[in-house]
Amino acid sequence: MKSPAHRTRDIERQAGYLKPEHCAPPPPRGSSGTMWFIRDGCGIACGIITWFLVFYAEFVVVFVLLLPAKSVAYSLFNGVIFNGLAFLALASHAKAMCTDPGAVPKGNATKEFIESLQLKPGQVVYKCPKCCSIKPDRAHHCSVCKRCIKKMDHHCPWVNNCVGENNQKYFVLFTMYIALISFHALLMAAFHFVFCFEEDWAKCSNFSPPATVILLILLCFEGLLFLIFTAVMFGTQVHSICTDETVRINAFLGIKPAQQPVEGYLYLCILSVGFYIQLVL
Repeated sequence: MKSPAHRTRDIERQAGYLKPEHCAPPPPRGSSGTMWFIRDGCGIACGIITWFLVFYAEFVVVFVLLLPAKSVAYSLFNGVIFNGLAFLALASHAKAMCTDPGAVPKGNATKEFIESLQLKPGQVVYKCPKCCSIKPDRAHHCSVCKRCIKKMDHHCPWVNNCVGENNQKYFVLFTMYIALISFHALLMAAFHFVFCFEEDWAKCSNFSPPATVILLILLCFEGLLFLIFTAVMFGTQVHSICTDETVRINAFLGIKPAQQPVEGYLYLCILSVGFYIQLVL
C-alpha cells in the first residue's frame, strides 16, 4: 500500500501507464552552461543578509578587535586566519547558491526515454506530475525551485537553493567555515573584553566606549547564534554523508533509511568527509 506522500507528491506506476505522450520532449541541452539561480524573493533576501552579517563581523573584528591591539603579530596572525576563513565561507556560499543541485531534466518522461530504461515487467518507476519527469531514487520535488532534485536534503533559504547531489559539498564547507569564524570571533571578543577591563576603555578602541560595547555585544550575539546553528547543520550534514541519507526529506516522508552494515559505510564516510573538507578553490 502506498503512503499518502506518494499519492500526493508522485505518481508511482508501471511503464505502460505513465502516458509519455502527455509530456513534451525535454529542452535541448545547449543552454546547460548558464548559471543556476533561483528567483525567490525570500531566498535572495536571506542571501543578502548572510553576506551583510559576514561583512559586519569583518568590520568589527578588524577595526575594533585587531587594529587597536598592542601586538602587531597578534593582529596579523588573527587577521589572516579570520579573513581567510571569511573569504572561503563567502566563496562556498556563492558556489552553493549558483550550482545546480542536481535537477532532473523536465519532460524526460517520453516514450523514447522510458524505452531506454529497459524496465523489467512489473517494475515500478516514479513520475513527477509537475515536472513530467521520471524521477531517480531519492529525488524529490522542490516547490521553491520548481524542479525535482537528486538526493535532495532540504531547501535552504540562506543559500537560496536546494541542498542536493551536486552542491552539498559546498553547503558543508559553508557551514564549517561559518562555525569556525564564529568561534574565532568569540575568542577574540573575549580577549578584547579582558583587555578593555584591565586597561582604559578609551584606549582599547578607536570608537567611544558605548559604541565599542554595543558593537562587541552584537558581534558576540551573532557569533554565538551562528556558531550553534552552523555547527548543528555541519554535524547533521556529515552524518547524512556517512550514512548515505537525505535526512530531512526522509524524516518528513516517514521513510526509514535502508539497513546497511556499518562497516560498509565506514570507508565511504572517511573518503566523503576528506573530500568535502577540501578548499573550494
